[in-house]
Amino acid sequence: MKHKDVLELRRRLKKDEITISQMSGCYVNSEKNIVTSYRETFLNLEESELFKYMELAKKTISGKLGNNLVELGFRKDGGQERQTQLMRLKTSHLKDDEQLMDFYQLVMDNFQYTGNYLILLFSDAYDVMKRTTDNQKLDESEETYEYIICAICPVALSSPGLHYEPEEQRMKAHQRDWMVGPPIHGFLFPAFSERSADVNHAMYYTKNPKEPNREFMESVLGCEPLRTTAEHREVLEILLREAVGFEDEAAEKVMVNFQESLQTIVQEQEEFSEVEFDEPLLLTSEKIQDILAESVSEEVLVKVDQVYGNYFEDDLPQADRILDPKIIKKGEQMKKEQALTKQVENLMIKLEEVQSKPQVTDEDEDIDSAEADGEQGNSKKEYDISLQVKPEKVSQIKAQVIDGKKCIVIPVDDNEEATVNGEVGLL
Repeated sequence: MKHKDVLELRRRLKKDEITISQMSGCYVNSEKNIVTSYRETFLNLEESELFKYMELAKKTISGKLGNNLVELGFRKDGGQERQTQLMRLKTSHLKDDEQLMDFYQLVMDNFQYTGNYLILLFSDAYDVMKRTTDNQKLDESEETYEYIICAICPVALSSPGLHYEPEEQRMKAHQRDWMVGPPIHGFLFPAFSERSADVNHAMYYTKNPKEPNREFMESVLGCEPLRTTAEHREVLEILLREAVGFEDEAAEKVMVNFQESLQTIVQEQEEFSEVEFDEPLLLTSEKIQDILAESVSEEVLVKVDQVYGNYFEDDLPQADRILDPKIIKKGEQMKKEQALTKQVENLMIKLEEVQSKPQVTDEDEDIDSAEADGEQGNSKKEYDISLQVKPEKVSQIKAQVIDGKKCIVIPVDDNEEATVNGEVGLL
């Protein structure tokens, strides 16, 4: 599935385009016992309930591809049984109670969770309309895409507090209720690829991409588990830092240089591609070494090659998804600070040069001024900021970035005064 496919489905889950026909739920307590199960015709629900359920379904197909949403293929060994089970649920439109109970039991046996939770299933059908080359809809159906959404939602007691009681006209203690939270895991089946059903894949959802549920992927869905983008980034960063050295400041520079080089590669691919690539750019061990070649030694490259191949052999990360905006932004900040530090160092050198020059008398100044007027008096460079401080203050001047602005910071003691453009007593 691509982003445009997910977006097309997500846009349908709104007030004016509801086509969900059936919904079923199973409430499970912390002892893995079924508290209650139910099945409802979706459009028969009260409006307030309907929209709350619809938001839970919509949340299960939200997030970033490769991170919160991971497309999984069914395992060759044992995956066909789960695939068949999901096909039956879809075909029955959630109206077969025996099939529903089998699925609930499957989840309870393979989903490890310490608290109460709710298993929700939604049955929907999307009449996929044909589109022209300029993406305009035609009044002609291309396919009816039938699918199910599963959302696993935690159920927890609401916080204690006070509420207003209108009959007594006073505040009273609020009775705690069991409340359903946003889904933490779930899936869409079959996947929706190129505006068509793909029964060989399911789209797995996780709220926390750093902690996906691999057992859910394997045992409930029968799919080959894949790592999320967050996992790829984390492992790749650890791998690079270990190879360079955790305590070495160079490790930080290597990470920044790696991300900046990766960003250039991705931008070049997008710039010189007239159409969207069918196959994503994968980061092979060779590609990683090419990117790192200018930043690290041959010894480090050997270490990276040995570990990278073992970890990412069957699950190569995509280049565009490994891009980390935070590290790239940190690199930009580092460059600004380095440039500012250099400017201050140059300024301090000039101040020291000026202060080291011999004192000039008024007579000398008059002679120098006359000579300057006669020759190149107007050739002196003018600066926006010109500082003059006592010699003992020079070493205290520092460069600092404050609120994204380059600043020159000069500490002022309680017994000191400052003047700017002749204005005294500014501090």
